[in-house]
Amino acid sequence: MTEPPQIRSAASGDRQRARLVFLTFLLTFITARLVTFLIMAHRIPDFHLHLGGTHVHHLNYGIVLLAAVGAYLLFGDTSQRGMTVASLGYGIGLALTFDEFGMWLHLGGDYWQRASFDAVIVLAALLGLLSFAPPFRAWRPRDLATALVTLGVALVFYFMLVESFRFAARAEPRLERLEQAPR
Repeated sequence: MTEPPQIRSAASGDRQRARLVFLTFLLTFITARLVTFLIMAHRIPDFHLHLGGTHVHHLNYGIVLLAAVGAYLLFGDTSQRGMTVASLGYGIGLALTFDEFGMWLHLGGDYWQRASFDAVIVLAALLGLLSFAPPFRAWRPRDLATALVTLGVALVFYFMLVESFRFAARAEPRLERLEQAPR
């Protein structure tokens, strides 16, 4: 049984937007982490916004961008081009906001919190599934088996990753000293 053309084209448009959100999310997260590290390592100048001695973290830019995307979708252009623009803004806003997720939980905490990294990994996995997995209603038994095997491999990878954080924990004090070093 095939879907009518208008449903199929709408679904492929949704899939393309999900992939665009996923790509911009990943690129923005990587860029934010890289730029932050380079600023803290004094490799590039500190161009962060400071208001009255308070550093404005990039999660604030992400929140504003997510609010703007929501308003744009409610009141603005919902054409194909408009949805593409909204997808770009949404991916960027998600990355900027969730990159500092640990600060949601621990206000005033440092940038290198494990909760932020975990939140980004979970969100990236969900976005990846939305982008590349077939719609659930179209799954066949072999798709379910593939999903279960993939889940098992992901769990093994997760346990290996957790184990690797013991090694990374030794680098954490150096990152914290780097963050707190006078500029």
